[in-house]
Amino acid sequence: MTPERERTTIDWHISSYSDNGGATCVEVGALRDGSGRVAMRHSLHPESTHLVYTHQEWKAFTQGVRAGEFDF
Repeated sequence: MTPERERTTIDWHISSYSDNGGATCVEVGALRDGSGRVAMRHSLHPESTHLVYTHQEWKAFTQGVRAGEFDF
């Protein structure tokens, strides 16, 4: 699937913690191809490149966030 077509098959979501209506946030969404992959993009540039992670990569990332691994 081309990146352009793939982008249109993603249900994008902005965090409920966003305090500015999502104007300068990261958006994430699951690809609807049954692969379990998750895409991420910047809300200010939705037409730009997005990153795609496998289910395992996304799970490891979210577990690290919850565990405070990225807190400074």
